[in-house]
Amino acid sequence: MPRRPRIQLAETPLHIVQRGINREPCFFAEEDYHCYLHWLEKSAHDWGCAIHAYVLMTNHVHLLITPTEPASPAHLMQSVGRRYVQYINRFYRRTGSLWEGRYKSSVVQAETYLLACYRYIELNPVRAGMAADPGQYRWSSYRANGLGQADARITPHSLYLAQGTTTEERTAAYRSLFRPELDTDAAADIRQALQLGMPVGNDRFAEAICARAGIRRNSGKRGRPVGDAAECPAQLHGQKDFGF
Repeated sequence: MPRRPRIQLAETPLHIVQRGINREPCFFAEEDYHCYLHWLEKSAHDWGCAIHAYVLMTNHVHLLITPTEPASPAHLMQSVGRRYVQYINRFYRRTGSLWEGRYKSSVVQAETYLLACYRYIELNPVRAGMAADPGQYRWSSYRANGLGQADARITPHSLYLAQGTTTEERTAAYRSLFRPELDTDAAADIRQALQLGMPVGNDRFAEAICARAGIRRNSGKRGRPVGDAAECPAQLHGQKDFGF
């Protein structure tokens, strides 16, 4: 079966997920998270990708980025992935791949889904039962976006900046978005878009993006995706984790 083409456009937000093989762990110790974030920051700078949100889970990674060029996300993921796997294999004396195939991605309609994607990403540890509040989890962008802590990796999107005129106003407005539960329909839309590799947004946006990319839109309306599209818990180191 031929690979589905990825839709990746310059100056358009992109939600990326990369998982460990068979949902197995890809982070084993605190130093591993630090190493990944170091190379993520460097690779994003090298390849012109602004990082708006991220979370490093036990067995997968979420990123929300805006690339300067269509090829930038692929270069970013190849660069950080290669460096991180080399480090893991050397340090833990293992061989072979760490990641499960190609990363998944979905173009995001900023006006309708960007802040929902921020929340979806940073709420991963809460959904997985690893933290009661996103601020309790160290390996995400929430402490920067929601609490105002310095994080050199983060470039705020203009819609995030529009939440207020000062850091205090923006972080307070952003935290208020986390009080209600993330809308279940929005969460389902985000998961399905990632599974299908399709844009997430309204119908007009999705059709326009697919036309621009020269591909046929797959809305997934013939049936709910199974497997990856559903949140399937796995016990890893005694902690509950999710594929998306």
